Amino acid sequence: MGIVLKKLFAGLVSILALNTYANGYPEKTITIVTPFPAGSTSDLIPRLVAPLVSKSLGAPVIVENRPGANGSLGAVKVAAAKPDGYTILVATTGVLAINQWIYAKLQYSPERDFVPIINAASTPNILVVNPSVKATNLKELVSLAKASPGSLTFASAGNGSTSHLCGATLKALSGIDIVHVPYQGPAPATQDVLGGQVSMICDNLSNVMPHIQSGRLKAIVLTDRVPSPVMPGVSTATQAGYPDLQAGIWYGLMAPRGTPKEIVDKLNSAFAAALKDDSVTARLQEMGLTVIADKPEEFGAFIAQEVSRMKKVVQTSGASVQ
Repeated sequence: MGIVLKKLFAGLVSILALNTYANGYPEKTITIVTPFPAGSTSDLIPRLVAPLVSKSLGAPVIVENRPGANGSLGAVKVAAAKPDGYTILVATTGVLAINQWIYAKLQYSPERDFVPIINAASTPNILVVNPSVKATNLKELVSLAKASPGSLTFASAGNGSTSHLCGATLKALSGIDIVHVPYQGPAPATQDVLGGQVSMICDNLSNVMPHIQSGRLKAIVLTDRVPSPVMPGVSTATQAGYPDLQAGIWYGLMAPRGTPKEIVDKLNSAFAAALKDDSVTARLQEMGLTVIADKPEEFGAFIAQEVSRMKKVVQTSGASVQ
């Protein structure tokens, strides 16, 4: 048998094997890899829906945290996994649309290594400060920063995160000098803003909303074009005079490239039903999230748009990671 025929035969055997998996799927535990630390929204969403998905599919569903490099470590793990539907990735804006523009060397390809399952939910970012910072709106914050260059600091969930890009974009648009302090995830970053070690953070609304409501953090501006129903009275970036200060995040699920369509569709149906469960939807809305629960094809088209948009955002911010 020639080399070409051998390769074709091997490919046919692989396809037949995967189709067999698809017919009996699932038969064992499904692992959702979230590439961020416990306590973040990208961790809470899969843990919220996992019990419902498990019940729907008739198999255990667990969540595994694999944080690091703005989601890259978890993405690499899933990209290398067998495409059989038993290892899937929580993929955020950073993982699929930012990292390729900000990291000099990325060890996975968002386009080549994954297929979309579903876009679960989204939330805008909101710029918040420690109450000790003498500013109540964006104009006052910019004035304060200009009066004392380099004295204010901004935390982020890590290099390349939406919180990093938000702060970097604000610097570029306003001409202020604020110092970036990156962390390994949003939870430790927020803790240091709460403690006053860092002045501010422009993080996901869902992550910081409880601290705003308790008065431990002060809301400055919502980095969105439309007001948030859960943050009435907080100006949008457009209202504050910075229409290009737009930052937010979406949380999707991806499977390794080559996962059979039948399995992807089955996962999509199970996760969509879980996300649309009244109790789940209510909980996500309380956190400032908007449920999306789209089809794989719709999510794929959306990712392509976001890749193009975030390239421009990264260029505007001037952010990069070597």
